[in-house]
Amino acid sequence: MRFKALLLSRVAGGLLALVLSLAADAAPILPGGVLPALALEDQHGRTVSTSANTRLVLFAADKAASDLINEVLAARPAGVLEGLGAVYFADISAMPALVTRMFALPALREMPFAVGLGREAGQLADLPRQKGAATIVRLVDGKVASIEYARNVGQLMQAIGLK
Repeated sequence: MRFKALLLSRVAGGLLALVLSLAADAAPILPGGVLPALALEDQHGRTVSTSANTRLVLFAADKAASDLINEVLAARPAGVLEGLGAVYFADISAMPALVTRMFALPALREMPFAVGLGREAGQLADLPRQKGAATIVRLVDGKVASIEYARNVGQLMQAIGLK
């Protein structure tokens, strides 16, 4: 019985050390820091990626944020993201594959802009998020200048410079 307790204690201690070391490696994205390079496939199978010219990263971590960004961008002419020096990423990893294939992708293919899709858990884990809010990461020379969150159309349009 003591052996079991000792073994469980050591295994738990080892797992805790592993989790802590992994957490230490994943530094949060903060103003002044560098945004890790991002490259994901979009709804058309093309790559959406950050580059040296990227000034804004729009990120939707959940459906509410995605609906908000989609509403703002869909009301604009094609090329709006390119004109803003922006890229858009959405975390759809929690969405069941059948729902993605049958509903989400066909709807996204109708949009006049590309959405880099995080289909696997963890692909966009480094990006900051708040429940129900679109994340706007402003970049200057590849470094994070600011991080903002928008919860409505007006806030998002102001944050990305659309009137």
